[in-house]
Amino acid sequence: MSNKVMKNIEASKVQALSELVAYQEGQVVSKTLVQNPNVSLTLFSFDQGEEISTHASHGDALVYVIDGQADVTIGSEQYLVSAGETILMPAETPHAVSAPTRMKFMLTVVF
Repeated sequence: MSNKVMKNIEASKVQALSELVAYQEGQVVSKTLVQNPNVSLTLFSFDQGEEISTHASHGDALVYVIDGQADVTIGSEQYLVSAGETILMPAETPHAVSAPTRMKFMLTVVF
């Protein structure tokens, strides 16, 4: 049995996160890099107009935008997060993410 924690990414290789998940027309695409009881690390690409509707998580969720812009709603507040920026969505707080433009982001959830 492997003790490997990370998956879907090559070790000891310089890589651009933006190239690890592709855009697909009319789709939300995800690639899980880590999933365990303590942390989840997932890359996402959203075509323009796509969204993940309002929900809550049991962990703190950090969005880091890699490409484009994300509309992030936390509770009743809305934020525009651009490439190179990040925002924390606190545990148990309703939140949503939508794409006013094509965008890619890395989502880290710590439980």
